[in-house]
Amino acid sequence: MAYTLELSGKVALVTGAGRGIGRATALKLGEAGAKVAVNYNASEAPAQEVVEAITSAGGEARAIKADVSQSSQVDEMVNALVKEWGKIDILVNNAGITRDNLMMRMSQDEWDAVIDTNLRSAYFTTRAVLRPMLRNRWGRIISISSVVGLTGNAGQANYAAAKAGIIGFTKSIAREVGSRNITANAVAPGFIQTDITAGLP
Repeated sequence: MAYTLELSGKVALVTGAGRGIGRATALKLGEAGAKVAVNYNASEAPAQEVVEAITSAGGEARAIKADVSQSSQVDEMVNALVKEWGKIDILVNNAGITRDNLMMRMSQDEWDAVIDTNLRSAYFTTRAVLRPMLRNRWGRIISISSVVGLTGNAGQANYAAAKAGIIGFTKSIAREVGSRNITANAVAPGFIQTDITAGLP
């Protein structure tokens, strides 16, 4: 028997949802009946396209701008969503960038940018949604890690460190809030055909 995802009445927030894995996740959540907040930072047009795809299929969605590496912007985003939709049931920590370089050549800016966007953002967003989830005694937190976080990869020390950090972070959150009917899980994909891998040979 096929499993059908049914999320009617649920509210989902997907970070970095204008492209790639985030876009596909947002579309799937909308298809399953969830109200979807499509987070973006710089790319408004792709985020609006995701919203239009969900709403044209009969769902409900909105694009919401926030730099998830900044705690104040994350708090404003979450507060706005809770005010509008009353709750946040599902968080998908997807926002991510690469700034690849060999360790000997990697600048501090390249290191910081990847850690801030890929790891620090998960701390900010998870912390922000936990209060409404705890109040409702239900929540699902899904963070996108990477196989590189398990294996490492030459030229990606910053990315691998951030994605490995997501795994440890997720395991800790799961232990903290599992008894409150809030689950935390990480997904570690291999290479997926998205903008972030488009330049690979």
